[in-house]
Amino acid sequence: MNARAPIRRLAPFLRLAISCGLLIVIAGWVEPDELLARIDVVSPGWIVLAVAISVPQVLLSAWRWQLTADRLGAALPFGEAVREYYLGSFVNQLAPGGVLGDAARAWRHARAQPSTREAWHAVLIERAAGQLALLVSAVLALSLSPALAADLFAALAHGWDGLPPGLTLLAAVGASAALVLLIRHPAAPLRRFARDIGRGLLAARVWPRQALASLLVVASYVAVFMCCARAIGDPTPVPVLAPLLTLVLLAMAIPVSIAGWGVREGAAALTWGIAGLEPAQGVAISVTYGAVVLISTLPGAWALVADYRHAATARASPPR
Repeated sequence: MNARAPIRRLAPFLRLAISCGLLIVIAGWVEPDELLARIDVVSPGWIVLAVAISVPQVLLSAWRWQLTADRLGAALPFGEAVREYYLGSFVNQLAPGGVLGDAARAWRHARAQPSTREAWHAVLIERAAGQLALLVSAVLALSLSPALAADLFAALAHGWDGLPPGLTLLAAVGASAALVLLIRHPAAPLRRFARDIGRGLLAARVWPRQALASLLVVASYVAVFMCCARAIGDPTPVPVLAPLLTLVLLAMAIPVSIAGWGVREGAAALTWGIAGLEPAQGVAISVTYGAVVLISTLPGAWALVADYRHAATARASPPR
């Protein structure tokens, strides 16, 4: 029996428990009445703009995936890349960990390739390019906000008095879960993967396009978050808000929850509190962002239904 099988079976429940646990602690911290009061009136215009911004975001992400796949020799039409990206994003909103949708689009793409390795590596490299751009953006945002950086490092070094006791425990559990979930996967053949990184990401004619697309995608994430803040009437100036949002987005990259729920809200509460702002406001913006992201991935649900109907029709058709 595979020694990793029990961990694999428990992983979804562990991620669900982390999301629920974090949300319960945060609800007790900021008080539900206060949170509901902040999202009681939502401006629909800002929500529509946020969803509209998500469209070029997906198009850019799909183009980045297509570029990477083509460089690795795994041809991927742009229309198919867009469709699969929407479908994968929708699955990521529902499945624990936020990576099952990416695995699904890699698997679906690999079925049409003579070698599956390139299709899987294309998705891994495309996601890595996005996370690298997010990390660079967060570092840049902190460098442009020295006061926030100083407060953040002080909080990390000495602790923050406003931190609820349960959050510390859940953070430790989350860190342990992330380590377990990473260890359970066997290491890929590093030499071949490194070669594909060189071709699909670091080649002289490729990395400027990868960097530009990835930074624009990160900018679209921040823009959607900004729209969510304005939708609930948050007046925080953009130069103050933008660095906070990049830190929350960076925290969301940790695959230990369901669609970032709990981790995102906890990171928002912490960063807002460290910055001297109301934690409840950060959580309210984060909850609004989570709802907007779910709405923006609904075209993926349509693709899923279309696939199901096509498969049902194929099964019902008599063999010739």
